[in-house]
Amino acid sequence: MMKTQLPENVEKYSETPIFTEKTVPKKVTENHDTKAGVWGKLCVLDGAVDYIIPGPPKQERRVFAGKFAVIEPTIIHRAKPIGEARFKVEFYRKIK
Repeated sequence: MMKTQLPENVEKYSETPIFTEKTVPKKVTENHDTKAGVWGKLCVLDGAVDYIIPGPPKQERRVFAGKFAVIEPTIIHRAKPIGEARFKVEFYRKIK
């Protein structure tokens, strides 16, 4: 089951540039993961992006403008812009 909130004990330490359907790097649209202890927050600014965990079991969620998806550490996933979209990924780790 996909998480809907980040843990309380994390803080933002980095973020990607804003991507569009034309500028999103291939590595974002192909299966990849985050390091152990690193959480991601897929923030959709305009349009919609599918957040996909290939599984098993496969999970997919369409994230619309103004909403976000939580990316759990080490979970294989990918993002797929749907038509015209603007989005970024913020990265979080535990507070020391």
